[in-house]
Amino acid sequence: MRAAVMEAVRKPLVVKEMPDPQCPPNGVILRAEAEGICRSDWHAWSGDWGWIGLAPPMPLVMGHEFCGVVEEAGKEAHNFKKGDRVLVPFSQGDGICEYCRNGQSNVCANPTLPGFSYWGGYGRYVGIPNADLNLVPMPEEVGFLEGASMGCRFMTSYHGVVDRAQVRPGEWVAVHGCGGIGLSAIHVAAAIGANVVAVDLDDRKLELAKKVGAQYTVNAKRSEDVAMSVFDITKGGAHVSVDALGIATTCRNSILSLRKQGRSLQIGLTTQAEQGEVQLPIDRMVTMELQLIATLGMPAARYPSMLQMVQAGKLNPKAMITETVGLDGASRVLEEMTNFQNVGVSIIDKY
Repeated sequence: MRAAVMEAVRKPLVVKEMPDPQCPPNGVILRAEAEGICRSDWHAWSGDWGWIGLAPPMPLVMGHEFCGVVEEAGKEAHNFKKGDRVLVPFSQGDGICEYCRNGQSNVCANPTLPGFSYWGGYGRYVGIPNADLNLVPMPEEVGFLEGASMGCRFMTSYHGVVDRAQVRPGEWVAVHGCGGIGLSAIHVAAAIGANVVAVDLDDRKLELAKKVGAQYTVNAKRSEDVAMSVFDITKGGAHVSVDALGIATTCRNSILSLRKQGRSLQIGLTTQAEQGEVQLPIDRMVTMELQLIATLGMPAARYPSMLQMVQAGKLNPKAMITETVGLDGASRVLEEMTNFQNVGVSIIDKY
């Protein structure tokens, strides 16, 4: 198969022929039709996350945000067959641990992650284990471009905003960082009736944030105090604040933007600069009864609720997509992420 292969940290991906994957007995071979280029891919490409056991093995076919068509099903895969259109959640379970048995496969005790644990969607074909647990039927109304964006950024934000932070209509939500995660969080929060403040350094990203649902924006480069800017707009602080990036500044600003008894939703994972450790204003959190809530992916079982909103026109994942590229274009997108040059979501749709 043709694939874009990571052979060294921070070096251009090599597009070449790689061995086709073998079909797991309980899994499927998927023909990838579209693959999102996510900041998590950039973290892998940058050699990050060794501190959480996700240092990339090389050579690596990255890609954890993809969808496609089942090419072959193993004998122990009962719910999917050749020709089925499917979505692929990136946080995948083994189906036997206590978390999987309780419907929380996104925090499986023995997780697998495409593009990290095994070769992912930067290749034409992907072998996916435990298909009955880890795949989601894709409605005909959903195209492959939208489907690719729902494997990571969009569904992670949906699970975080709806299930973990439990945002309610009329609440104030501040989103720090307007990349793919941030834009998705803004869109979901606005769709359920929240008032959204978008925070970023780039006016281009803030303009896109307004198009997907933000009522107010704060340019952190021009604000003397981001948290105070949020306080002024919300008249007392956000009920929910989202760190959609994962650097120390956005993590702290998320917490500092909250009103009393507010909830800070941590979606972004850290970089080499933090290596998983960020200083927090603990005394402020205690005296204001603030909550810090983390979120990772979304269980496959929760996809129907999100897809219902997509089918009803309340959510539009395609609104975040700003470009499509071939495998040859993936390196350029990753390089642009280093300096946060990208606006919106880039999708590979040509193999």
